[in-house]
Amino acid sequence: MNKLNALLVAIGLVSSLTAFADGTLRYGLESQYPPFESRNAAGELEGFDIELGKAICQAGNFDCSWVESSFDALIPGLMAKKFDAINSAMNITEARMKSIAFTQPIYRIPSQLIAKKAENLKPDADALKGKNIGVLQGSIQETFAKKHWETRGVTVTSYQDQNQVYNDMLAGRLDGTLVMSAAGQSAFLDKPQGKAYSFAGGPVEDEGVLGVGIGFGLRKDDAGLKQALDAAIAKVQADGTVTNLAAKFFPGIDVSVK
Repeated sequence: MNKLNALLVAIGLVSSLTAFADGTLRYGLESQYPPFESRNAAGELEGFDIELGKAICQAGNFDCSWVESSFDALIPGLMAKKFDAINSAMNITEARMKSIAFTQPIYRIPSQLIAKKAENLKPDADALKGKNIGVLQGSIQETFAKKHWETRGVTVTSYQDQNQVYNDMLAGRLDGTLVMSAAGQSAFLDKPQGKAYSFAGGPVEDEGVLGVGIGFGLRKDDAGLKQALDAAIAKVQADGTVTNLAAKFFPGIDVSVK
């Protein structure tokens, strides 16, 4: 019997076994979002969520693999059983919980606006009126910007790839982007092309839209998998793994779940 099946049997929840015929937990992710997940020069997956996923698999004593998808196709892909859990910096929100379940929150990253330093912009509709702000399609940042800014005169443009957002900012087609702060810092502000840019103001807030933290997305009927993953997550939180990975990939950012 494979490791994952044995674990699910041990906790008396065999109903989830059918999803794991080969004994491997398949993570779904969007691989163009450093430092959470991306491919290095050798074509290998790397980043916070990759190392976190491996650590949780080790803590739970089961094998894992990764399946790539665009971010906005992750929930449909999960429902179509193309993979078993979304491990792609996906925030737990009320809207998403209408269609899928989540593990317990693992970590939390604030969302902030990036814009040119010289513009002196602020993350509110009055300051951004008439501006064009780029967001990742299917993200909570897109939902927030459309709810709070687009309705008050701000143009919100959605992209399937966050790197395309940065390219259009540099080309002058966008005035800024709303993004998870750790991703914006690592993938843009810390790069030479980001030297004229900075975070504009503090984090935006709306728990109903932005959620209570990041967890793994699951199908609602995979109760056994949720229990197994929650137990493994509790281990890597308690032994300092999450904190240590955050210090490595997001120095200076508090990722603790409030």
